[in-house]
Amino acid sequence: MDENFQEERFTGIIKFTPPLYKQRYQFIKDLVGKYKPKKVADLGCADCTLLWMLKFCSCIEVLAGLDICASVMKEKMHRLSPLPGDYLQPAERSLTVTLHHGSVAHKDPCMLGFDLVTCIELIEHLEQSELKKFPEVVFGFMSPSIVVISTPNSEFNPLLPGVTLFRHPDHKFEWNRAQFQSWALETARHYDYSVEFTGVGHPPTGMENVGFCTQIGVFVRKYPQASESAQFEKPTKAAYKTVFKAVYPSLKDKKYLQNAVVSEVIFTAQIIKQSLMDCLMSEHEEYNDDPTERKSKFQPSMNCFSEDLGKLIVEKSMEPFVNGNVIYIPLTTIFSFPKVNRLCGTLEKLSELIAGKVTLSSDGSAVMFNTEHENEEN
Repeated sequence: MDENFQEERFTGIIKFTPPLYKQRYQFIKDLVGKYKPKKVADLGCADCTLLWMLKFCSCIEVLAGLDICASVMKEKMHRLSPLPGDYLQPAERSLTVTLHHGSVAHKDPCMLGFDLVTCIELIEHLEQSELKKFPEVVFGFMSPSIVVISTPNSEFNPLLPGVTLFRHPDHKFEWNRAQFQSWALETARHYDYSVEFTGVGHPPTGMENVGFCTQIGVFVRKYPQASESAQFEKPTKAAYKTVFKAVYPSLKDKKYLQNAVVSEVIFTAQIIKQSLMDCLMSEHEEYNDDPTERKSKFQPSMNCFSEDLGKLIVEKSMEPFVNGNVIYIPLTTIFSFPKVNRLCGTLEKLSELIAGKVTLSSDGSAVMFNTEHENEEN
């Protein structure tokens, strides 16, 4: 069932720009940008398009989808898997995406603890018995901080050529604004939520009285959820079947953090080393006729380094140095670079993460590089 395609057949003549389904998804993205929820569930997620869009929202750490039709989810769920780039550059946040097969008329503990629950073009697909259970499941049991419900506004239907009864053959009903608001207000009152009404899909000029093509209710829970009551109602048996789960690489995972830190430390040290080697070569050529003087100049001056690097080293009093064929770059110098600092937080953490991964001096205070190979090449 491709409801977006079915809908576009009817709304194409109205020419919504962007298309109506994209406006609905953008509404959710804007809401996420405003409230910054960490855990979001999309009920009736269908082809997972909204979940795919939301996975790029940096505030979200847990995404869950639920749909009664497993085949529709499975067709596009691969889009929710991490990409190679996610492993090469892990995000600072953690992200887990899970898809469940089941009905919104059933309770499952996997849906507890969410900040935002979206129900986009869902309720009109529910049988009367399911619609009756829906508020208790979503508002009573799940009890998220925010619930967003969108549904067709039947008052707009006369403007959609080709629509006779409902916009989609699977719709069990389509409410007008008064019907939706009556249901929403009663639901909000019963479960201690407030609700505000809006929508997407503006009517043509001169037809404003019919309202939005898609009507939306935004429910906000009035009081914090009582954890005792949530535990009391928690069912012992799962009602949904998990069909997909992806855990994204994250810098909150020590393995990925260590890899990122080691790579950044080596990269930073190589920059400093190269600047130092270039300086040594320059001084070597300048004082080539006087070995004694060349030896005294083997320790480079600050003007050897790039302006930014030299300034950083001077300010921190952490000058790299050469002893024989070995270059020593103090960890304090590397730690002072912004990206290394941000990744590690403390010098102690830096030392812990690179231990055994890079060559350090005997006291562990500096990264060591042997210059013999560089000298041979030069």
